[in-house]
Amino acid sequence: MRRAVVLGALITFGALSMAVAAYQAPAQGPTPQALEATKLEKVKENLYIITGSNPTPRESFSGGNTAVFIADSGVVIVDTKLAGWGQVILDKVKTVTDKPVTMIINTHTHGDHTGSNSMFSPTVDTVAHENTKANMAKMDAFKGDNAKFLPKKTYQDKLTIGSGKNRMDLYYFGRGHTNGDTWIVFPALRVMHTGDMFAWKDAPTLDRNNGGSGVEYAATVGKALATIKDVDTLIVGHSPLRTLAELKEYQQFMTDFVNAVKEAQKAGKSVDEAAAAVNLTAKYKDYKNERYRPAIQAIYDELKQ
Repeated sequence: MRRAVVLGALITFGALSMAVAAYQAPAQGPTPQALEATKLEKVKENLYIITGSNPTPRESFSGGNTAVFIADSGVVIVDTKLAGWGQVILDKVKTVTDKPVTMIINTHTHGDHTGSNSMFSPTVDTVAHENTKANMAKMDAFKGDNAKFLPKKTYQDKLTIGSGKNRMDLYYFGRGHTNGDTWIVFPALRVMHTGDMFAWKDAPTLDRNNGGSGVEYAATVGKALATIKDVDTLIVGHSPLRTLAELKEYQQFMTDFVNAVKEAQKAGKSVDEAAAAVNLTAKYKDYKNERYRPAIQAIYDELKQ
């Protein structure tokens, strides 16, 4: 009996590890399907996104949404997609400006957001939260000579870069997707980049190996909402542009989701039973439940501690 329980736990842990590894694993380069699905879209004046995608289907996966901010001194790239996408990003940038890329901001550690850092010049300034730099340093992609592509500048709670129309405010509000998620505000444009703290309308990926927390997630989003006011457009991790109202809805979804998971655990339900029982799609009409199970597993594991 004990052997069966241990085996079941290992299988569950393995499935969760593979889900997170999908973000960390290097890619072989853009597939034709992924290239076709990746577009450059204007958000506001001098701000664009190079679209990403959801992790399925894998053939069309490029990584997260990449922001392109054209400042007076050069181009700022937010997140660099999977490995092998650096030239695609540069080619897209060249269609809207001749200015060089001078800065990369990584919203968090995962390989679908940091994968092509090494395809840019090592002279490019790279910025991330201090915990994200520590997490990136553990990745094979940044070992050895590639350590030079780790962030050169880090911060703890807030960092302001530039001024006037070039200003960017970087915030860390607490644990959620990882323990180093950066939120980026472009004040002059009333735009915020959430990274994967708001990736899609579904349960988030909770990377506990890199300090993520489902229990603290809604509170972290709440801190962002309480702090950031003059924003009307959101660039999110893996889906179309959103609004601040949609982020408020997402915070409520996460509150309801975690409460439902806690109730299932208290009732003695297994992870599989909780995944079958928890369903918020009736309340949140345009939400999916495709990512419930790994999130429930992560929350169960966190609650045990």
